[in-house]
Amino acid sequence: MKAGVISIQGDVSEHLAALESAMVSLSMHGEAIRVRNVEEVREVDALVIPGGESTTISKLLRRFGMFDAIIRRANEGMPLMGTCAGCILLAKKGDSQVEKTSTSLLGLMDMRVDRNYFGRQRESFEADLSVDGLADKFRGVFIRAPAIIETWGKCKPLSRIGDRIAMARQDNIVGLVFHPELSGDSSIHRMLLEI
Repeated sequence: MKAGVISIQGDVSEHLAALESAMVSLSMHGEAIRVRNVEEVREVDALVIPGGESTTISKLLRRFGMFDAIIRRANEGMPLMGTCAGCILLAKKGDSQVEKTSTSLLGLMDMRVDRNYFGRQRESFEADLSVDGLADKFRGVFIRAPAIIETWGKCKPLSRIGDRIAMARQDNIVGLVFHPELSGDSSIHRMLLEI
C-alpha cells in the first residue's frame, strides 16, 4: 500500500503520520508519501487532499498537472479523502466565494459546500462527532471550516454537526469539513485505507 498526501499546502506531515498509524493498526505493509507531481498521483493507492486555502490549492493542482489526474484516478476507484479545503474541492457546487475567486472544483462528489461556514480563524473549535462506521465518538477539529450544505445522488452524509453535514462519502471518496489529522486518532484515515 502506498498512500499519498498532496504536498503543496496544508497539514501534510500530520496526515502522513495519521496514515502511517492507520497502516500499523490495520497490519498493512506500506508507506505514506508526499505527492507533488502527476507521476506520484498515478503511483499511489490512496490519496488525501489536505486543508489549506482552496483557491490556492486548486490553482497549484492545475499548475503542477495534478488536477485532471486526481479526477481520473478517483473515477477509476482510488480511495480519496479531502479535508477542509480539500473537501471544498471535491464538491460539485460551491458558494458565492467559490465563484468570486474562480476556484476550480474537482466536482467528484454530489454535494454543495459553503466556504468558511463556521467562521474565521478566531471561531475555530473542537466537537465530539458521531460518525457512521465508527464505534466511538471522533474529536473533530474545525478551523475556518466549511460546511456541506446538501448532498444528492450517491453522496451520503456520515456525520453531522448541528443541522449541517460534517462528513460525507460517495463510493470511494470521502469529504470532511474538519481536520482528522489533528485529533490524534487515525480512525478516519483507517476508513480511507479500508475502502
